[in-house]
Amino acid sequence: MIVGHGGLIMGNPGDRPYPTDPISAPKSDERLRDVRVGVIDTGISSGADSDHSDWFAERYVKEADDVDPAFSNGDVFALQGGHGTFVAGVIQNAAPGVTFDPEVALDANGFGDEERLCRKITELGRKKVNVLNLSLGCFTEDDVASEPMRRTIEALPDDIVVVASAGNQGTQRPSWPAALCRVTAVSAAEQTKDGAIIPAWYSNWGHWVDACAIGNRASTYLKGEWKLPGEGSTPFALWAYWYGTSFAAPLVTGRIAATMASDGITAAQARDKLLSEPEFHPGYGVFVK
Repeated sequence: MIVGHGGLIMGNPGDRPYPTDPISAPKSDERLRDVRVGVIDTGISSGADSDHSDWFAERYVKEADDVDPAFSNGDVFALQGGHGTFVAGVIQNAAPGVTFDPEVALDANGFGDEERLCRKITELGRKKVNVLNLSLGCFTEDDVASEPMRRTIEALPDDIVVVASAGNQGTQRPSWPAALCRVTAVSAAEQTKDGAIIPAWYSNWGHWVDACAIGNRASTYLKGEWKLPGEGSTPFALWAYWYGTSFAAPLVTGRIAATMASDGITAAQARDKLLSEPEFHPGYGVFVK
């Protein structure tokens, strides 16, 4: 079973999303139109290109099977409804104007299976994306990588960079696919009230982690309500604040894409440039702004 590393899933110490104020879209960089990012997640909201036109319009092809179902009942969000739209916004914030391809491998509660994930990875590999974002992962009983997942990622063209979230269980235990050698694993950091950057309390970490970024973020979201049994409902109006390694990973993905465009280099070269700095903190890799 694969779960999205976004928050309230299987006891992850990340939290639910919260409503926040609208965010101005960053100025688009035309050079990024030629860079392609694959996003395998819950999909994207049906109205993303119109609700957030400054962020998404003409940056992806609308396909019915890429739509995030998002809601569990009426306009009440499922546990990770909107996760993929949030992730796409983080990527656009880091690489404004980049072309992206959203694909569904997780349901609106954040659950998926390995077979579908591997199929989507292979599909995007054939589409020749430059960077692939996987804000999802799983543990294995023996802490050894799943062979189907390992083989699927190893079979990707060498020029595709894969970025994956490390997970939110606060453990050094390897999370897959992040801990695969071929994958750039991303943990989360957070900023204190006095401005210091520290490791995020919820983030997984370890020798297998390559980078970290701020995981507490505001981004694009949907209209609807969040409600759990025994709680009152919380309305959302297209924007949310959320935290988790799910949202640190797409920042790194976006920075790789932006560096490709600004420096005229490949995705692998851009990744290596970003990761050439000293380690931020043991087990957290390089801090990416």
